[in-house]
Amino acid sequence: MDVRRSIPRYLYWLFCQFELITCSYLMEPWEKVLFYSFNLAMTGLLLYTAYVCLAFHLSSAFQLLWSLLGNPRENALSVVK
Repeated sequence: MDVRRSIPRYLYWLFCQFELITCSYLMEPWEKVLFYSFNLAMTGLLLYTAYVCLAFHLSSAFQLLWSLLGNPRENALSVVK
């Protein structure tokens, strides 16, 4: 099995499946450009937002975890005071 030939064929097959599912094979070329541009822009924005929010939430979670695990006696004393 030649991997160099099978990967482009598989990617082409996936693209054909995408066109069949979205019915974009029926669109005119200018409609396809708008449709694909919109989809790529939305995917990029979604990935960027997920990256930013995920980094912020992980940072907050690690700070909370380290403060809870850092020195339990100090935490207990601060609640009592």
